[in-house]
Order: sequence, then structure tokens, then C-alpha cells
Amino acid sequence: MLADVVDALRCPACDGQVHLNGSLRCANGHSFDVARQGYVNLQTGKTPATADTNDMVAARAEFLAAGHYDEIVNAVAQTAAELVSTAPTPLVVDAGAGTGYWLAAVLDRMSGGRGLALDSSKYAARRAARAHRRIGAAVCDTWHRLPVASGVASLVLNVFAPRNGDEFARVLRPDGALIVVTPTSDHLGELVAGCGLLAVDDRKDARLERSLAEHFTLIGRRAVTTPLRLTPDDIRRLVRMGPSAWHVTEAELEGRLPAPAAVSATAAVTISTYHPS
Repeated sequence: MLADVVDALRCPACDGQVHLNGSLRCANGHSFDVARQGYVNLQTGKTPATADTNDMVAARAEFLAAGHYDEIVNAVAQTAAELVSTAPTPLVVDAGAGTGYWLAAVLDRMSGGRGLALDSSKYAARRAARAHRRIGAAVCDTWHRLPVASGVASLVLNVFAPRNGDEFARVLRPDGALIVVTPTSDHLGELVAGCGLLAVDDRKDARLERSLAEHFTLIGRRAVTTPLRLTPDDIRRLVRMGPSAWHVTEAELEGRLPAPAAVSATAAVTISTYHPS
């Protein structure tokens, strides 16, 4: 619920404290309407061209609800619970939260935790706002300054999303932690050539370290690999829910799908954890 996290939000126009009274307002008179779905749009410029569309978000919601990534979700949630085990009412900021599925799983492991879901897509924010009773959702461009107060987050969560190391460090408490989930070069490799999924660069971990090195110290890294059995409908959702959707047309996808029987694939990710330097 937005009211649960409003104390952590800041006005994207002036960085002032905001209050919720029908709409979200700051002392300088900037006002932001709360959508009927429960999220607030704090995007000050144009919506990024890469923001997920309604179809992409719907495909992701359906794919995740089918449980294909549950082993990875559970590993992330357990890692999060261990990192913030001593915080009485931790605030978890999910940057690039999508539908809120991952954040909801993390909050389920924390009896008093609150979640703030940030995403550049209003369609994602609509779903994230309803994903858990302790989630508040806001639309913003996570490549730029986050509409979040400094030093308020016990945990920043970043799953398959762009990473803004400067801002992650700013919003984290000194004793906070960062979890980054990235695909490995083996992730869904069986589907890359045949179904048009984008390949993952095998230098991704090295690039991740360089992007965060100024502000963070790596404290742990865990590989999670899980076998999948995917129907053609599952594969359609996989392609449509991520960046591959921008590169493969509907006709191309239909021509590449396997026969009606399910096929095997492998989900392979790295869960990296950090403390602020």
C-alpha cells in the first residue's frame, strides 16, 4: 500500500518530502495523482522507450505465475531474509520491479517488512501495487535519480533490470545490502537460436562488478540452475515478456516455435550480494 512507504518517497521535481492526502504533494506545491490501481506516477520526463508494454507485463505475469522460476524466487527471498534478519521493519526497494512478483516473495519472508516497487512502466506498476498488501508502487526512470530519500532502504533488490549503482548506494542505509540477479550465458540457451531469445554475454559478471565497484563490496555470489519444461505457450510468454520482444515479430516467433510437445530448457542465474563500501 502506498501509504506504507510514503515516508520514503521524495518529490521528483524538488526532492522535497511528500505527503499523501488524496494525491501525493510536497511543500513546494508539486502534486502527483494516485492512480485508481494504487500506484503513483513520479516520472518527470518522457516515458523511456524501453518501458514494458501492457502485453509484455501480462506475459511476464502469466509466466511467473506458472511457477517456472520458483526455485530462483525462493533462493532470492531466502537470501534477502538472511541479509535483513536484524532489521525490525526493513524497507525493501525493488528497482525495476516489474509485476512485483519477486518483491512479494521477499516480503513474505519478512514479518514486518515494507516494499517499494519502482518501474518505468505504468503497466508494471499497476500490477506491483496489487502484488502484496505491504507494497507501494511508483513509476519512475530507474536510470535517473530515484524519487526516494537517502539512506532509508535496508535492502535494494535488482532482478533482471538496469542497475544504477550511484542511486542504489544513495538510498541504502549504511548497514544495508544490495541483491542483484543476473542471467548467466547458459540461461535459456536451448531457446536462443531456435526461438529468437537474445543471448547473454558471458562477460556479464565482469561488467556487473565494474558498474558497482565504486560504491559496493561483493559479499557473496550464488549460482542457481533449474531445469524447465516449456510448452509453446510458455515460450511465447518468455519471448514477449523481455527485451527479445523488441526484436522478434509475432510472425517470426510463430514460425520458430517447436512442435506442440513441451521442450526442455535451463534457467541459470547468479545471485550477487553486496554491502555499501
